Amino acid sequence: MSSMISRNFFLFLSQNKFAKKKAMKWGPKLGAKQVIAGETIQEAMETVKKLNEYGLVCTVDHLGEFVYSREEATASANHCIKALEAMEGAGVDCNLSLKLTSLGLDVDRNLCRDNMVRILETAKKYNNFVRIDMEDYTHLEATLELLHELRQSYDNVGTAIQAYLYRSESDVRRLKGVNLRLIKGAYKESPEVAMQKQAEVDRNYLNMIKVHLLNGSYAAIATHDHRVIAEIKAFTIENGIPKDQFEFQMLYGFRTEMQKEIAREGYKMRIYVPFGEDWYGYYMRRLAERPQNVRFAIKGLLSK
Repeated sequence: MSSMISRNFFLFLSQNKFAKKKAMKWGPKLGAKQVIAGETIQEAMETVKKLNEYGLVCTVDHLGEFVYSREEATASANHCIKALEAMEGAGVDCNLSLKLTSLGLDVDRNLCRDNMVRILETAKKYNNFVRIDMEDYTHLEATLELLHELRQSYDNVGTAIQAYLYRSESDVRRLKGVNLRLIKGAYKESPEVAMQKQAEVDRNYLNMIKVHLLNGSYAAIATHDHRVIAEIKAFTIENGIPKDQFEFQMLYGFRTEMQKEIAREGYKMRIYVPFGEDWYGYYMRRLAERPQNVRFAIKGLLSK
């Protein structure tokens, strides 16, 4: 199976309701337990504590997206608030990641904004930070508009920008001063809006990172690519960019030894720790990102 066919296959599965229904019955057999920190916030906090012991900081994400009712959106916001309260109670070094669709962006924009305000107020009380994950292209403009509105009152909120979109460099320049997670991108997008060749995405990704850093802005560099990490280390040294202006980020369960090595070198290394029952879409997108990730599914199946 070629990498492009593999990617398209898993992206298709990530949105297929029949496949999701079947997969949820199999659960850990798909290998998801290796990259999902349990179903409850308590389980997530135990994972975060262990990661903190290795010098790794974290961000947790209660999995779930594309809710279609006010009740679901409110419940999701409440989960986020409980997660922030749990972090404070556990005394862990961790912040929060979330998706606006899970807070009702597709239901009622004002509802989504009000849910974000409740979450940001809680985070502000605990001196914590909230990251808005970037979703597919259809939600991009609404996400950036809401981010702009929220930042009029809150400075403890940022978002993510995806390198495979043609517009991303201009978005990064417009978002000077905003704490951005810079990523390559994990959705299937049209050639009209997104680069389709990996080499192009890679070049744009490195360019975005350098533009943001040279603008004096904080960059969360989310990658498992050791070549990108090595280049950014060299670039920051050459340009006198301090280590407290950026961090590296990786996903929970991937390249764990490299995570620890980066932390030992004195860089901030943040682990993206997802938890919750609605793990399916997240896991399928991780398999789509890199064909090598399929080994997690195979390993999970063979271990049963």
